Amino acid sequence: MNLKEKIIQLSQEIGISKIGFTTADDFAYLEKSLRAGVEEGRTTGFEHKNIEERINPKLSLASARTIISIAVAYPRRLPQQPQKTGFRRGKITPNSWGLDYHYILQDKLERLARGIEDLTADFEYKGMVDTGALVDTAVARRAGIGFIGKNGLVISKEYGSYMFLGELITNLELEPDSPVDYDCGDCNRCVEACPTSCLLGDSTMDARRCLSFQTQDKGMMELEFRKKIKTVIYGCDICQICCPYNKGIDSPPVVDIDPDLAQPELIPFLELSNGQFKEKFGQIAGSWRGKNILQRNAIIALANAHDRSAIPKLLEIIDKGQNPIHAATAIWALGELVKEPTEEMISFIEGIQTDHPDVIVEQAAFVKLAKGL
Repeated sequence: MNLKEKIIQLSQEIGISKIGFTTADDFAYLEKSLRAGVEEGRTTGFEHKNIEERINPKLSLASARTIISIAVAYPRRLPQQPQKTGFRRGKITPNSWGLDYHYILQDKLERLARGIEDLTADFEYKGMVDTGALVDTAVARRAGIGFIGKNGLVISKEYGSYMFLGELITNLELEPDSPVDYDCGDCNRCVEACPTSCLLGDSTMDARRCLSFQTQDKGMMELEFRKKIKTVIYGCDICQICCPYNKGIDSPPVVDIDPDLAQPELIPFLELSNGQFKEKFGQIAGSWRGKNILQRNAIIALANAHDRSAIPKLLEIIDKGQNPIHAATAIWALGELVKEPTEEMISFIEGIQTDHPDVIVEQAAFVKLAKGL
């Protein structure tokens, strides 16, 4: 076997679902769209800031010759459902089930790199997983992992779009693979299914309108997005669920998945301290944004689930007022759950003393609606 064939064999032994190879040539064609996204305010702010580094692999590794792209497939359905309890549950999307995929991919990339070091001398590399400089989807497309769909995700016939992506920039001289010869065709299902119309139809998006971003953004969630997240407290999978390439595909778990973490009980979730949250949820990808943002989403999810058993907990959150964003969101949720509030409840909301603008806005909206003004 030549070196490339040995690397492919090694990747299979490590548990990498798909591997591809491409040159370390630049991705200059991306520059226009990347700059437009920033200038038009369509980026999340989570992206690597230096656009030159995003399009030129040699700025990350001066000796770069070949980029090795890897994909690790993950399941779209829970291996088992959580036990039924007296609490309504929220949903965390599949890319955040089990151990944080960054750890999984970094481990596989390091194992791949160590294996390559045993196969060849003078090996130089730099590994990246979505927090790195390069655009993972562009690397994967050029390396033949799959095509970039209208939802902006890499899609393959073997695994659909449920794949984690990473890459090794290397100094190796290896034969590059070709991009795949299939694509979305005339299918427009994801663009039509997106509840916020964030997909632009050309594989780009207004990322700030994506519900996945909305579940990760700080502060109050804008009113137009609150009901659209339904009971999802982290992520959004709508553009994947409706994709024909995902039909009939459900890859096995990469690591153990706890169904109680994938679909947490909402009211108990609101009672977690910082320490309890880190202990229980700290190893999943969705934990990176911290407890407070996900708890805000859980309050919204309780309203969307029409869970009237949450009313005492919402009143408690409002009364304590320890987190103004939680309190303001709880006032909104209370208005969703209680269509005809009592005079006592109206007086309670009216009597809130605060100088926080978000609480003031939701307080005024609740009282106005309750009094039919």
